[in-house]
Amino acid sequence: MLDVLPVFEGDERILVRFTLVPGSAFDADAFAALEHSRARVISWDEALEREHDLILTASPKGALRTLSGPRVVLPHGAGFNKALSDEGSPHLPSGLDPHYLLADGEPWAALHALAHGDQLARLAEHCPATAARGAVVGDPSLDRLLGAVAHRESYRSALGTGERRLVVLTSTWGPESLLARRPELPGELLGLLPHDAYQLALVLHPNEYSRTSTFDLSRHLGPALAAGLILARPYEEWAALLVAADAVVTDHGSTALYAAALGRPVVGAYDGRSELIPGSPMARMLAAIPRLCKAGDLVHLLPAAEAQDTRDFADAAFALPGQALHHLRSELYRLLGLQPRDVPVVPPALPRPAAPRRPRAHAVRAEVSGLRVGVERFPPFTSEVVHHLAAEHPEAGHRHLQSASVLWHRAQPASPSPHTSTWTAAGWTARVLDEFPGCRTAAAVLSPERCLVRRRSSEPLSVRIAPCRTDERISRADPAAVVSAVHAWLGAHPQWTPPATITCEIGPLTVGVELSPAGRTDLDYEL
Repeated sequence: MLDVLPVFEGDERILVRFTLVPGSAFDADAFAALEHSRARVISWDEALEREHDLILTASPKGALRTLSGPRVVLPHGAGFNKALSDEGSPHLPSGLDPHYLLADGEPWAALHALAHGDQLARLAEHCPATAARGAVVGDPSLDRLLGAVAHRESYRSALGTGERRLVVLTSTWGPESLLARRPELPGELLGLLPHDAYQLALVLHPNEYSRTSTFDLSRHLGPALAAGLILARPYEEWAALLVAADAVVTDHGSTALYAAALGRPVVGAYDGRSELIPGSPMARMLAAIPRLCKAGDLVHLLPAAEAQDTRDFADAAFALPGQALHHLRSELYRLLGLQPRDVPVVPPALPRPAAPRRPRAHAVRAEVSGLRVGVERFPPFTSEVVHHLAAEHPEAGHRHLQSASVLWHRAQPASPSPHTSTWTAAGWTARVLDEFPGCRTAAAVLSPERCLVRRRSSEPLSVRIAPCRTDERISRADPAAVVSAVHAWLGAHPQWTPPATITCEIGPLTVGVELSPAGRTDLDYEL
């Protein structure tokens, strides 16, 4: 609904009020986005008492026909791909179901705005009486996505993606959704995908938030969230994640067709039976793309998904890309009996996504070969074979701090208080080794390119991390991953003599690392 309202931009004649049709099982969070946008909300009883010049809805269900005024059913999702057997006419998509579209055998909506000509043909097939009131306008939500593509790097920066591959899981709602059928999949993927090569996000249908609550979802997904899973907030953030994504794993929900319209590689993970409409754009795409049966197969399926152009499937669901608001404005002002203002109509910008939680502990697999070290980091709950546990002090949990062979601490900005007391890097590393007997290496991360590393019974070392440079970009590895590489290399070379230069392979990056006796600048660095 909010994606459509820019059609009235700059028109002081139009006042917008929102109300909630009673009877929805998912009304608990329905007004959260409206509250954030400061929209005016009225009660259903008040809405019934008024005469309205135009009534906009994204769903034909409920007692909408009791409202007074011309009614418009707007595009909702990527076409009509699902049928719900427990309501309306069995095996018919509710968006095309005469049970909802007719009142006493007559259409109650003045306009059915549709995203594609095929949807108009299906409307005529399933509910012929409404076909004359259908119009293909495109999809305003898709246009908002397309308009945000230029911000892809900004979104990835906000997410801290770097050179990693962002894989987005998308789950609709209901018993055949990805989260309902395979609730363990996010955790399984996190336990298998190296943290420095992949970033994982989960997009849920807003009904899932309403049904379960953000509180319970955060509990259910707690271990995955602590391991770095990004859980999209229930409204606009899903779109920013699709723009930022490198690949999408999906059930039969509409979100995947929006991803396909962006040209994102898509892997199917739908194993339901009854909800998907045969022959729909979603069904055709799921039949053609690689299918994820086991979490461990994802890495091997991604190349096949990347080789397949998914935009053809989206073309069967969305027409008139970039033109939806223009066509909608013409149709809506026609119903209002007004001439639109002579101002441009553009989709609103998407907000930048929120920064995700950073993992505070990693199970680290390290392979040392001469002067080269390969490092892969996983959540502590991984089943992968690992070399050591590394944890951030003091943010990691007590159990991980006590068990970690490597403890690191990131330098903080200077306190604004006039009264301060801070550890030096030398003092902190000595203290941590004394306080945690199981720790073998303590590291103060001073900057993205500098660390002070102290091993037990050894002198402190200055560590310099070279960024990866090309003609166009500068990329940096996480210094905490480099600390684990240094820990593994020093353990494999107990008789080494400084200085030394080693090569660390961390995810897609290969960085040079110089080890030398610590200088006074690093020893005295205030943390």
